[in-house]
Amino acid sequence: MTLENGKGQHSKFLPFAFTEQGIAMLSSVLSSKKAVQMNIQIIRAFVLIRQSNIQNNYINLKLKQLETHYNKQFDDVFEAINYLMKKDTLAKQQIERKKIGFNTND
Repeated sequence: MTLENGKGQHSKFLPFAFTEQGIAMLSSVLSSKKAVQMNIQIIRAFVLIRQSNIQNNYINLKLKQLETHYNKQFDDVFEAINYLMKKDTLAKQQIERKKIGFNTND
């Protein structure tokens, strides 16, 4: 955006591209066959872009679902590994401890 705060609400420059609605409005004004054919091709391009975007959104949604599913499984594995590591550490600490209390060997 080329606007500064408080300096207006419209862009200083003309756009370099039409929107899909702009192309549709342009087709009602055009009279030559070549212009109408080009307009149809541009509209088809917009439709393909929209379909591609929908497909990408679907793929992204599926990837997020898989990621959530497998992250849960990995969380369970990491939790089990941490439990085993803590259990092993506690067992070592208990072996290394010096027993306290009354000693009858002296």
